[in-house]
Amino acid sequence: MKVKKPLLYAVIAGVNAVSLTAALALTLAGGAIARSQTYNSAAQRWDRDGESSQISCFFSDDAGFNTDGMYALRAKLNSELTAAVSSPNGKVPEIADAYSTPIGSAYVTCDSTGKGEADLTAVGGDFFLFRDFRLLSGAYFSDDDIMQDGAVIERSLAFTLYGSSNVAGQLIYIDGVQYYISGVIDDPTDKYQKRTADEAPRVYVSYKGAESLPQVMYSASGSYGEGMEGQTKLTRITCYECMTYDPVENFGYGTIEKHFGDTYKGKLVLVNNTERFKPSVMAKAYRHRSDLAVRKDTVVLPYWENASRIAEFKLAPIYFHRTVCFIIPLITAIWLIWAGARFIKKRGLSLISALIEKKKKTAYDRRQKKANINNE
Repeated sequence: MKVKKPLLYAVIAGVNAVSLTAALALTLAGGAIARSQTYNSAAQRWDRDGESSQISCFFSDDAGFNTDGMYALRAKLNSELTAAVSSPNGKVPEIADAYSTPIGSAYVTCDSTGKGEADLTAVGGDFFLFRDFRLLSGAYFSDDDIMQDGAVIERSLAFTLYGSSNVAGQLIYIDGVQYYISGVIDDPTDKYQKRTADEAPRVYVSYKGAESLPQVMYSASGSYGEGMEGQTKLTRITCYECMTYDPVENFGYGTIEKHFGDTYKGKLVLVNNTERFKPSVMAKAYRHRSDLAVRKDTVVLPYWENASRIAEFKLAPIYFHRTVCFIIPLITAIWLIWAGARFIKKRGLSLISALIEKKKKTAYDRRQKKANINNE
């Protein structure tokens, strides 16, 4: 049975409308998921011009990466950036970086009756610049502080200890070691972060400030990893992050990847945070989606990275099927171009010839009419 052309065109138009609507819905859903993982957009907050990228390096406990290795990497990034960028005023775009490592759980008390368990993380550099924490009271500490005994705690711990989040400046005791509360941040609110974060609240202290803790002072058990036993100075790094100006695409990521080479093979996970949620990247990742769910190395990722990996697991099929939804409109567009070219080839030339002949006849008729008027 031959389908009438008007009906066929209506079906084609309807299928295209459904495909484009589905693609739009998937785009909106994917964008919402990507935006929820704000830790990956630190570079956009740091560089409003969008010319910088954010890279994260996650090391296993036995990788042996430490502050010396971090200083060497920082020097390499600065050197490569200086060589790649020529500026008339002699200034080179800055690099921001941060490093951290978990140092176990601890018993936290205060000057009143409050007490509780908490997970401890030692941080350095611009750690809080990379985090999109909601600061409820106080301020963040930094490497430039004269005293390194400040601690940033989560809201739930602040309420457990003092019954309020407005407790900046109050004293706490982490396994008996005194610190002051520099700032209070909100607990994780994103559903993916809630799923990946431990139930215990988190406390962040500086690398220098952590050296007074029993977990660091008595590390002879090998908690620092192979080749780092018995150190009383905290040097281990399991997470290094940086933001750098990209004079060419993937400059920062490529520089770090080349710097490490195979040194930490199987013990390092390198992430380009700026590129990770792009639709094209996620659509390609759909085939290897299982790799996001199954770890094949010994790297233990922090909760914020695990939350982003859940987002990737969700985004891969979303952006893959969004790409599929564009196939029908693309085929339709190609068909319309082909049909238009065919129409021009078949009828266009004859129509043009007819128009030319009509113009010639009109001009001839005008001349004849004018000649007749003159003869009269």
